Amino acid sequence: MGKQLPIVLYVLALVVVVVGVDVALFRHQFWPRLMVNIGIVLVFGAFYLRFVRSS
Repeated sequence: MGKQLPIVLYVLALVVVVVGVDVALFRHQFWPRLMVNIGIVLVFGAFYLRFVRSS
């Protein structure tokens, strides 16, 4: 359980950021929202590979 908690919190933070950006900025724009969501996921993935997985 000790190793899974940071991953669960990290995924929860990812979901909160994606939903927050969608609602705040791109509510009725499909393609810009999709591109920004992909970018957010890629950034979170890079940080995960660099910092979370290595610890």
